[in-house]
Amino acid sequence: MSIRPLLAAVVVLVTVSLTASAQKPKTTFVDAKSAGPDFVVQGEYVGTIGKARKLGIQVIALGKGRFNAVMYAGGLPGAGWDAKTRTRLTGQTVDGKVTFKGKNISGQVAGGVFSGGAKVDVRYEAKKVLRKSTTLGAKPPAGAVVLFDGKSAKAWKGGKVEEGGLLNVGVRTNQKFGNFHLHLEFRTPFMPFARGQGRGNSGMYLADQYECQVLDSFGLAGLDNECGGIYKVARPVVNMCLPPLSWQTYDVDFTAARFDKAGKKVASAVTTIRHNGVVIHDKLTLKVTAGGGQNDEKPGALYLQNHGNPVRFRNIWLVETK
Repeated sequence: MSIRPLLAAVVVLVTVSLTASAQKPKTTFVDAKSAGPDFVVQGEYVGTIGKARKLGIQVIALGKGRFNAVMYAGGLPGAGWDAKTRTRLTGQTVDGKVTFKGKNISGQVAGGVFSGGAKVDVRYEAKKVLRKSTTLGAKPPAGAVVLFDGKSAKAWKGGKVEEGGLLNVGVRTNQKFGNFHLHLEFRTPFMPFARGQGRGNSGMYLADQYECQVLDSFGLAGLDNECGGIYKVARPVVNMCLPPLSWQTYDVDFTAARFDKAGKKVASAVTTIRHNGVVIHDKLTLKVTAGGGQNDEKPGALYLQNHGNPVRFRNIWLVETK
């Protein structure tokens, strides 16, 4: 066989492979600059509907110019929402115009404003806002155990200081803790084509055995397997998840399980957790969840799960309590 047809076939295969690779859209973004136009539309909006009734809207990007939107009566979750009234819309970008439709309601997003009409002569308008946690950037008090300050990851098994002074996932502290107050900041990536558990997934394991979910659950219902949920134990009181690429906070008060002299458990572990400054679990009794490093309910490490997504952490410190 002549070598020329063989070489021609190889060239065709390489060309097809490179073309397919070039056409494949990027699916995971870790910075806003490269995230594209859908990221600009996605986010939170605050305004009014009808006769000055406050309104909150969350817009969730689904890739290729598609969106979901959720309207909240009274304001955004944790900031006025009545915890009952939610109106859902679907959106699409066509010829540069982003429009939304729902039952008896429609609207559009342009120039950072979500506006439209509901029913007969009921208008609404909401402007885009960038909410930040009230505890973002909290500094460790005197006597705190600084677990990560962006300079060193020596407190962690498998820890690395990533670009931007951030901590990687799949790491656990060398030290074990009993009762404590914990401050931790995390950022989920922008993954518009992913869904459910494939979208910015990680987890914060208290004492290496009680998992509080880390996930891009922006605009979702707030279930026990979504951000802020204690996996298979309790859903958050309110879904306080901010849009992906936002820095978010967990502030945790944790009391470890207690045992008598014979080793019998006499009290279960209890926690109060604030997500972005809002209480989502109040003195919740905990049960061991799957995936941690131990299950004896004794003092353990803080474990940050690796679920294959580039979730990152920063500003982690802990104060041991009695």
